[in-house]
Amino acid sequence: MEKLKVIFHVNEAEKWEVVLGNVTNLLRDVSPDMIEIRVLANGPSISAFSDEARLSTMAALSEAGVKFLACRNSLNKLGCSGTVCITEQNLPPYIGVVPAGITELIKRQSEGFAYVKP
Repeated sequence: MEKLKVIFHVNEAEKWEVVLGNVTNLLRDVSPDMIEIRVLANGPSISAFSDEARLSTMAALSEAGVKFLACRNSLNKLGCSGTVCITEQNLPPYIGVVPAGITELIKRQSEGFAYVKP
């Protein structure tokens, strides 16, 4: 069987619970060596990168091979609000940064990644 590829798109902060649950369930059903999972965050969803409980879940999923990606444009535009400042420099090492979320989605879909947006 060919390796499955999927990119989850999160652009709303309130969708993180659903996305993390979907990813967890997917890894229960498909062996990590048979699937490539990426989770792209842009827009207001980047606020999750300041939530310790969500970061803990993301860290565990990244150990299973899930790649988390943040949109640089969103970080630059929305990263600092109130007392919280999320920048490229203070993201955990398991969260990569792409220049533009929309471009990343298009590239991955052209490579055959399934697109999932809860």
